[in-house]
Amino acid sequence: MESFLQIDGLSKSFGDRVIFDGLSLNINQGEKVGLIARNGQGKSTLLDVIAGKADYRSGTITFRRDIRTAYLVQTPVFPKGANVLTACCPESDDEKLLRARQLLTKLGVPDFDKPIDQLSGGQAKRVALAQALMQEPDFLILDEPTNHLDVEVTEWLEDYLTASRLTLFMVTHDRYLLDRVCNRIIEIDDFRAYSYQGNYSYYLEKRQERIDAESSQRESDLNLYRRELDWMRRMPCARGGKARYRKESFHQLEERLQHRRDEQSVALDVKASYIGKKIFDIEHLSKAFDDKIILKDFSYIFTRYEKLGIIGENGVGKSTFLKLLLGIEQPDSGVIDRGTTLKIGYYSQGGLTFPEDAKVIDVVTAIADHIVLDDGRRMSAGQFLQKFLFTPKTQYSYVSKLSGGERRRLYLCTILMQSPNFLILDEPTNDLDIMTLQVLEEYIAQFKGCVIVVSHDRYFMDKIAEHLLVFEGDGKVTNFPSSYSDYMEYKVLKEDEEKAAAAKSKPAAPPQQPAANANRPAKLTFKEKREMEQIEQELQQLEEEKALLEQELNSGTLPYDQLQQKSARIGQILDRTDTITMRWLELSEK
Repeated sequence: MESFLQIDGLSKSFGDRVIFDGLSLNINQGEKVGLIARNGQGKSTLLDVIAGKADYRSGTITFRRDIRTAYLVQTPVFPKGANVLTACCPESDDEKLLRARQLLTKLGVPDFDKPIDQLSGGQAKRVALAQALMQEPDFLILDEPTNHLDVEVTEWLEDYLTASRLTLFMVTHDRYLLDRVCNRIIEIDDFRAYSYQGNYSYYLEKRQERIDAESSQRESDLNLYRRELDWMRRMPCARGGKARYRKESFHQLEERLQHRRDEQSVALDVKASYIGKKIFDIEHLSKAFDDKIILKDFSYIFTRYEKLGIIGENGVGKSTFLKLLLGIEQPDSGVIDRGTTLKIGYYSQGGLTFPEDAKVIDVVTAIADHIVLDDGRRMSAGQFLQKFLFTPKTQYSYVSKLSGGERRRLYLCTILMQSPNFLILDEPTNDLDIMTLQVLEEYIAQFKGCVIVVSHDRYFMDKIAEHLLVFEGDGKVTNFPSSYSDYMEYKVLKEDEEKAAAAKSKPAAPPQQPAANANRPAKLTFKEKREMEQIEQELQQLEEEKALLEQELNSGTLPYDQLQQKSARIGQILDRTDTITMRWLELSEK
């Protein structure tokens, strides 16, 4: 396989803070690589450096000379005065503009003439994603592409990236996206890059094997260290080559042990405040903004210890519902009867602003010096921060030195430190790294209280939510008594049944009468009409072949080589479908 990107000995610092040191990695043509690291370990910085948006101290970055690259940044910037369409596609080529309209529609930004400076941050990110895909790159770099995308758009992007032949280097917290798209995972840990030739599930398995091996090696090193320390104490004045060599080996071993991994098991059985039987009793609640209906005659009774997920497209009122519970917004009608024992911890999308000159440990101890565990033991603020991946060194750093993801992690800690009994988490997965999400999932699993989660992160919702409120728009809310994945299966089945019922009830078309202007020359030539018919037939054949291949792939019985062949064929089918669909659209507009 030909190398598309080669990085050797890359080093980067901000002042005295080392981001990466001597980092080396290689990405070959056709690989779809996911990059994983804790917040603050330089994921976005590395992407900026690779894309030429940031400098570096030393090392080399080498792209294959003739490849096209595109880069989606976390916070895109567009030319002033641009609208949605011109920001996505500055060129006036009709075919490219058609392609841009298709992509923008798929990504949920159909208002092509809207000024770019009137878009929300999430909408601007979608336009930037469309712009990156419009470039048809050989090598695509994506930094958190699914932030602010709803589920349907995320799944479309997942299908697009899976079928595409482009080479991909991506940072994302979306673990389903990593699992279904990527064929290689690179983890940066302790300034080193570890490569795993497989998807996210394979990475989890092999990473645990590596950690277990390191733990075993550490135990062996500790035993050796105790013996050598005893020797050093008994022979402080030893002379001779053999003794000097042994002393040097001892110091190397000591340094290796001091550079220890913090992979403590997460058992955050934090004692929540007492919660009574009454949580929230909601009766006939209605809320609208002008002609936009958020809730219409909605009733619901929360029960103790329930873990509820809220899903729905952007803009249907999920965050507004949370604000109604919190009293930030008031209903137009109806009643919210709140229990007297509730102690709410609210993680909002906006987050919390911390003093830049404060130390991390001081931010947390200002809330509490310790937290009480369920068995009565106490955990200090520093120990709690370590559970959420703040090293002792970082705890005594200033807030001004934290990355965006580390600030969100600190914000999360300030909420959990207050021992709430009702957690409300509004899009907690944006800007949190995968390691922190795993810690949060373990925390919630142990949590003795109620939880409401609003999130587009499919993996996170499957781990947390035991049932769902589905906001469908126009005030309709459905209570679904199972997991997110179960709901998506139910939704697809329901849509298929509705399509089948509609097809059966559709009346037969009446015989066509000769048109009054039948003698007028047709816009399409006979050859073009024939071409359109052939395209329609081919599209039908491709769809049937794709459905059959997907059924075989999902059977779980295929050997690995056939899995590869059939996956590759699906990619070819999708490429061909795109090509001939574009031609059909051209002909249909004549």
